[in-house]
Amino acid sequence: MAPRPKSLQRRLGLGLALGMILLWLGGSVAAGLILRSEIDEVFDSALQEVAQRIMPLAYSEILNSEATTEAESPIQRLPSVLPHKERITYIVRDADGRVLLQSHDADPAAFPALMTSGFQEASSLRLYTEAAVLGTFFVTAAEPISHRRQAVMDAVGMLLWPLAILLPLSQLGVWALVRFALRPVQAFEREIEARSRGDLSPVNAIALPRELAPVAGSVNRLIARLRRALEAERGFTASSAHELRTPVAAALAQTQRLIAELPEGAARERARTVEAALRQLARLSEKLLQLAKAEGAGLLAETPQDLAQVLGFILEEFGDDPNTATRLMITLPVSGVLLSRMDADAFAILARNLIENALKHGATDEPVTITLSDDGLLRVSNGGAVLEPETMARLKRPFERGDSRAPGSGLGLAIAEAIAAGAGTELELASPVPGRASGFEARVQLPGRVASL
Repeated sequence: MAPRPKSLQRRLGLGLALGMILLWLGGSVAAGLILRSEIDEVFDSALQEVAQRIMPLAYSEILNSEATTEAESPIQRLPSVLPHKERITYIVRDADGRVLLQSHDADPAAFPALMTSGFQEASSLRLYTEAAVLGTFFVTAAEPISHRRQAVMDAVGMLLWPLAILLPLSQLGVWALVRFALRPVQAFEREIEARSRGDLSPVNAIALPRELAPVAGSVNRLIARLRRALEAERGFTASSAHELRTPVAAALAQTQRLIAELPEGAARERARTVEAALRQLARLSEKLLQLAKAEGAGLLAETPQDLAQVLGFILEEFGDDPNTATRLMITLPVSGVLLSRMDADAFAILARNLIENALKHGATDEPVTITLSDDGLLRVSNGGAVLEPETMARLKRPFERGDSRAPGSGLGLAIAEAIAAGAGTELELASPVPGRASGFEARVQLPGRVASL
């Protein structure tokens, strides 16, 4: 099984939406890295500011406190104005590392014993130490590293959560944009798809994007080559059949004259055999001309044609033959008029071949029913044995015949099929006839029916 073709619209839509999301994610990551650097810089500045602000306050507080002995000196804590959780804590120590002052949430055990001026990290803290009074007085401010990390994650999260809304909206927007951009391509596809088999005119490529214009040009060049090849083939077929008419007719006339001059006997019988062969050749050349017409263009008329009147003329021709007139059962539209866009000559060839096929190959003791309904459905049915599905499948091919022994070229249904397909409709075959236990029926829905008057 051949793989299903991939949708360009789907690939473009998913690719653009995925690219937008990846760019957003990459931007968020880059913003997070930049934000982390900026947050570190701001928070380090805050640590430095706290230490420098606390320094004079703590020094003044310690000097003004009541003197005590070393053993009795308590750790002073600055009282909190309102209960809160401190993000930045601090302690004040002397040169011996003794804690002289601390914030109410500070844990001296978490601070390193070695007091070094500047920034450092210890355990889970980011610290800044400021020295004063000739290195005998130290203020250390600390902030949990997890606080900075959480701040970065919260900021990046604020950039990422809109993806939940952006993803479906961007997908819909990109899908709509791609669909709009591909409308000329879809119109180009529909124009080609809607053409009948005989329409080999150039495809309109004016509305196509510049990138697809070369494709349309290639398609039109291919159509032109195909049209020239088909025209050459049809021209050869038509010319050959036309050129055969005159010599065949002359040979047939001479043979008929020879039959009239010969006495009864073997020679006259051979002359009759030649006459039958020449008649068969004349019918074959006529069918080849019809097939060339059927496979050519111009099967649709520019203005509606009254096909009920055309069918009436054809039935009059068959009615002139007493052997066939009694077998025909005819039903025409009630109004007697049926307007259709099918070319009148093409319809005449189609109807004539279907009726001839029914008369030749149907049961001779059963009628041939010809019905043209008000909705433009042409039905030609005849009696006879039910045909096998395998036989039905090949009856539309040129020079294919069923089990009938009646004379014929095997082109009647092939011509009717070519005309129906060229006019944008279809020849349908059925055996048995719908509603009956036997018989054969051919039906064609006439294209472009306008209205019955």
